[in-house]
Amino acid sequence: MTQTVGKMIGKKVLISILAFALVAGAIGSLTWRNLVNAAEPIPLPTFDIPALSEAHQTSPLPNVIVVATGGTLAGAARNGDKTNFQSYSAGTYTMEKLLGDLPLHKTADVSSYQFGNKGSGGYTIQELYDLSLAVDAALELYDGAVVTTGTDTMEEIAYFLDLTVRSEKPVVVTGAMRPWDVIGTDGPANLYQAIKVAGSGKTKWFGTVVMLNDVIHAAREVTKSNSHRMDTFETPMFGAIGYVDDPAVRIYRAPARALKAGTPEWASPFDLKTIEKTSLPIVEIAYNYQEAGGGAIRGFVEDGAKGIVTAGTGAGGISSKMSAARTAAIRDHGVMFVTTTRTGSGTMYGGSGNTIAGDNLNAQHARMLLLLSLAFSSDANTIRGWFSTFGTQDVEISVDENTALTASVDEPEATEPVVAEPVATEPAIEPTPATTPEVTESPAATEESEAPAAPEAPELVTTP
Repeated sequence: MTQTVGKMIGKKVLISILAFALVAGAIGSLTWRNLVNAAEPIPLPTFDIPALSEAHQTSPLPNVIVVATGGTLAGAARNGDKTNFQSYSAGTYTMEKLLGDLPLHKTADVSSYQFGNKGSGGYTIQELYDLSLAVDAALELYDGAVVTTGTDTMEEIAYFLDLTVRSEKPVVVTGAMRPWDVIGTDGPANLYQAIKVAGSGKTKWFGTVVMLNDVIHAAREVTKSNSHRMDTFETPMFGAIGYVDDPAVRIYRAPARALKAGTPEWASPFDLKTIEKTSLPIVEIAYNYQEAGGGAIRGFVEDGAKGIVTAGTGAGGISSKMSAARTAAIRDHGVMFVTTTRTGSGTMYGGSGNTIAGDNLNAQHARMLLLLSLAFSSDANTIRGWFSTFGTQDVEISVDENTALTASVDEPEATEPVVAEPVATEPAIEPTPATTPEVTESPAATEESEAPAAPEAPELVTTP
């Protein structure tokens, strides 16, 4: 009996030792594999960016490259009918052909790189990854870049570039509402003016801008507002940043990030060279409406969405059924949500946990920011921080005791200090301390609408 028990114990000990050895070996193999993978360079695409000729290197004109992706700008009228701007084939002409039609000899030395030639909606997120790296590669040689795209998803492509291009040099996105060869086309003027803006250097440190119909917009804010009109691109709330009034490029305001020009904080954290394109996650948009169901959210989660942007009513409200589906998606799958409004402009209710307020980003822009955020972090607080910095137009401006702005885009030239003559003034009136208005707590979810409680207003600090 004692020998039998001893044999049984011996077998158990032997099995335990073998099991431990197998587990330890697996862990060691996994750790070694991770170390090897970490040491392997990320495979990055290469691009045949044209080199600058000797003449271009010594030319007094700016060197601008046009990275072409197709769209209506490169479209051709069908059956030679130049009177019908709604019947055409997008992405027909090459950029080399289009540039040959423009009088550029006094504007810039222009080269082109044909990245693709199709409608904007035909590009995948992984192709946008390549496009961003192509623009950065081109800007290592050129003074500025123009990116031509179709207008259907231009605002999304432009914002993706705004968040990912590392160079501080001008990036100008343009396109056309009418194909190149029809009567009344806007393509030649848009392309010519975009080259002028890129070559002027006036949008350096602005990130990506969009230029159509003589108007310059910040990529973060611009949106397409009409299906056919040539003045379709608008900037709700803030307005355009400038205009092209030939021969002048006029800039009247700058995006908030320009205040951080020349600092490490200027560039976004989304350096695409540090991730593989396959790591870009699926992020979807769920639209709220009267008695909206939760099926869209559940379906997106089943299809593998890691993030969902809700386009809500008012300041981001969603129906109770959508809210229930959102709660389940967060609890069971860790999905990240961003609230936006379907109204077209305005800021959102606050959020907590995996629900993040999208500030005044529209749903399309918020999706791009959430998609990139999830590719670099799964932490809700980190992503919330990115939405409150790169996802907002808020600015913090330092003011000295003389109320002179201390932030500037360009380095100011050294000058002698100016001593102002004292001026008689009325006695200063002590400013009344700002108070935070009382916020009524949002009611619980109903069948019509639910939204997180409104955030407290920030404390206003006055300078004595």
